Amino acid sequence: MNILTGLRTMIREGGFRSLWRGNGTSVVKIAPESAFKFAAYEEIKRLIVGDSGKEITVAERFAAGSVAGAFAQTAIFPMEVMKTRLAISKTGQYNGLMDCGLKILQKEGIRSFYRGYIPNLIGIIPYAGIDLAIYETLKQLYIRRHPDQKNPGVLVLLICGSVSSTCGQLASYPLALIRTRLQAQATDDARGGSVSLVRNILRTEGVKGLYRGLLPNFIKVLPAVSVSYVVYEHAKAVLGL
Repeated sequence: MNILTGLRTMIREGGFRSLWRGNGTSVVKIAPESAFKFAAYEEIKRLIVGDSGKEITVAERFAAGSVAGAFAQTAIFPMEVMKTRLAISKTGQYNGLMDCGLKILQKEGIRSFYRGYIPNLIGIIPYAGIDLAIYETLKQLYIRRHPDQKNPGVLVLLICGSVSSTCGQLASYPLALIRTRLQAQATDDARGGSVSLVRNILRTEGVKGLYRGLLPNFIKVLPAVSVSYVVYEHAKAVLGL
């Protein structure tokens, strides 16, 4: 199934509203997730630097970003599961976020809210680490080359965010795909666990199967992450951080 076929199927099955199915949950999820991630990242950087006043290295930025990403994902992971279920559900299957959560709890138990957690955690460590490290490194390089500009403009921040997010996505996408399939329970192999799912994908689709859906994911993630960095920088400026 390609992007156009998927769009036609969704519109035919549930109308144009189905294209935004689960979006409310995504919006509710992204606010605390971003807050946890950026707050943890700044705090971990302060702990690394301490009173020395030294400039933080790329490796230290990667470590801070990885820990911050893991912390944020752990805090909001149940909502990630519900968002996935709502996005792939048929029209009328769930009556909103609360109904989805209750049905998962009643039919599958509390452990289902952390289905796919391990591959997600393994994937978020390189993604968040690479994303935050490359973003801040690129921003600092720009500032050094343009000392007259203390605060890079919106376009520069958008470019830095796009490049860093692209690198992070390429490094971690297969694990994100496995996580999503485990959360969705789309196949019998998904119910068998991560190893069974990976074996089935490689056997039936090859290595390319681990990157299925990468293009629409880029179309969705790149503008979202880039804009979040712009908001993050402006929020820091307003708060005096």
